[in-house]
Amino acid sequence: MASKHIKKGDQVLVISGSHRGKQGRILQVIPGKDRAIVEGVAMIKKHQRKDRDNPEGAIIEREASIHMSNLKLVEKAETAGAAQNREGEAKS
Repeated sequence: MASKHIKKGDQVLVISGSHRGKQGRILQVIPGKDRAIVEGVAMIKKHQRKDRDNPEGAIIEREASIHMSNLKLVEKAETAGAAQNREGEAKS
């Protein structure tokens, strides 16, 4: 399996499909299926069954996954190590 060009927290742009042109942050990467969940993109309505939290049931809006080939990296997520190095602190 090839390495992926995007990771959790990266800012991406959807380059093809019905959501083309939308930007968002990666919430989750699903490497086995080569898919990712992008914040605010590909919203679906999921019907929630009755339970203690929702005694009448509910219709929840959430993000669906998008294939990684349809995503383009806009900005990499900042790691804790990168932030320390930029502030000028010595790396241990």
